[in-house]
Amino acid sequence: MPSQTRTLLERRYAALGVMLIAPTVVVFCSVIVYPLLSAIYLSFFSIFTPTLEGDFVGLGNYTELLQTEVFWSSLGTTLIWTVGTLTLQILFGVGMALVLHQNIWFRSLARSLILFPYFISTVVAVLVWKWLFNDLYGIMNHFLISIGFIDFPMDYLGTMPNALISVILVGAWKYFPFVVIAVLARLQTIPDALYEAAKIDGAGPIARFFDVTLPQLRDVLVVIILLRAIWDFKEFDLIFLLTGGGPLRDTQTLPLLVYQEAFALNDMGKASAYAVVMMAIMLVFMLIYIRRTRTEDGS
Repeated sequence: MPSQTRTLLERRYAALGVMLIAPTVVVFCSVIVYPLLSAIYLSFFSIFTPTLEGDFVGLGNYTELLQTEVFWSSLGTTLIWTVGTLTLQILFGVGMALVLHQNIWFRSLARSLILFPYFISTVVAVLVWKWLFNDLYGIMNHFLISIGFIDFPMDYLGTMPNALISVILVGAWKYFPFVVIAVLARLQTIPDALYEAAKIDGAGPIARFFDVTLPQLRDVLVVIILLRAIWDFKEFDLIFLLTGGGPLRDTQTLPLLVYQEAFALNDMGKASAYAVVMMAIMLVFMLIYIRRTRTEDGS
């Protein structure tokens, strides 16, 4: 093939590639790059939300942010929520994956039903749990009183530490199926020869779990923990619908604080500063995740 013809084809393929990827680039810039740059820009201003007008304050929003007690309390609540729900997700997810990996007669049905919490709408899930937690007619109080565990109805969402514990439990229930899916997929790729060798060496079920299963799950668990940490750290709708950040501000996380500053207090500049700081914290997890995935790929 002549060089001129080859060059013409290469240019056409290059143009075709640009045309195919252009819509993705436009959408990416519209929904990610532009809002990100706008948030960073607004964080240097004192902006009134309804009019988006205000004065330049430089790093004033960040200085005030670091000196505000509500920021640190919200950050602490966010970390407690993230660590608590992530720990339960890993424990429940790994345990359920091990059960569903066994040759049980209802395995196919159980694998389908276990995905129900993850796929159900957050609004619907919150409505169900609010009904269960209701202190007057909730099933949870009725059951605990009937078995004699408690004498009086408990307020699960209106007092501390019940509210935070309840939110963590609901979050773990809602998102642990993701862990089940990932761990179960990895369990099915572990060679049976490893377990046979462990049995020959006299290892029992517990020893086989710690000596064979857990080391094989290590890489996938690291990725799951990093991904779920990022997603749980920025969780908004579930906490907002369950408690709204209450009682008082005891379950208020950073995403809820951003919402309150922007739309309740009409201070878009300070809300943008909170959002930028939150993004910087999540960026640490993202960098760890990217480095981990590159290491696994050998690049």
